[in-house]
Amino acid sequence: MAQLSNKIKEYCKANGVSDVDFLEDVKLQDDMVDGVSNPYIKEWNLDIAQPTDAQLSAQESAANTEEANAQVRSTRRTAYGDIGEQLDEIYKDIDAWKARIKSIKDNNPKS
Repeated sequence: MAQLSNKIKEYCKANGVSDVDFLEDVKLQDDMVDGVSNPYIKEWNLDIAQPTDAQLSAQESAANTEEANAQVRSTRRTAYGDIGEQLDEIYKDIDAWKARIKSIKDNNPKS
């Protein structure tokens, strides 16, 4: 299940808002009930209508995909290594660098 913040980002994106500040625009709160997380929108300060639960549920798939792709990007970033070392690798043997990068991308595909 996607995080509420990611469903909100996807809802906003679908409604023409590309950036959401979760300190100013949208404030979330999580009231634990019997040890179970229960996050909700505490404050909504955007110029678009606050989403209903159904509208947020409709963003579940897109938010799950974004979360999976964020993990892939993080894994790739680690595997790519330092940019300075990559530049040196490119200078020494660009074809070997291309093959290494392709292997990283093939082993960590995005959704």
